[in-house]
Amino acid sequence: MRKILIFGNSSSGKSSLAKKLSKSSNLAHLDLDTIAWCKKEITNRASSEHSRQKILDFVTSNKSWVIEGCYTDLLEIAKKHSKEIIFLNLEIQQCIKNANKRPWEPHKYKNKEAQDKNLDMLVTWIKGYASRDDIFSYKQHIKFYESYEGKKMMLTKNEAT
Repeated sequence: MRKILIFGNSSSGKSSLAKKLSKSSNLAHLDLDTIAWCKKEITNRASSEHSRQKILDFVTSNKSWVIEGCYTDLLEIAKKHSKEIIFLNLEIQQCIKNANKRPWEPHKYKNKEAQDKNLDMLVTWIKGYASRDDIFSYKQHIKFYESYEGKKMMLTKNEAT
């Protein structure tokens, strides 16, 4: 049974890798973006209790899974249920390239045009990864990675796992 957490900067390839692993290893897949935000007000975070319960429901109802996202607070909830982590620690320029090639994400945007309107904001967000100290930052991700006691892998390029 694989129970994997994947994390890293925005546009580091978390969703792509999670989808690939989900298909190749028959893993249930949870994108933390789908539970981290209020459905009616997508600019507001869902309550921590709501997100915690969704994660616990997911990990207890699936024998093998992959969870991906950049939310260190939510990764901490799933951590004790996981068996391995993958930190996608790509260079900022690669994340920006990935953002520019990002396919439409229907679970986040009503259409590709709406998604593309946020590209400048996303690129600015990606560039701030190393300087921020929030739950989405490099500082928090490396701390999470270093404190993890199970199997762990750090990838610096988008490669097969």
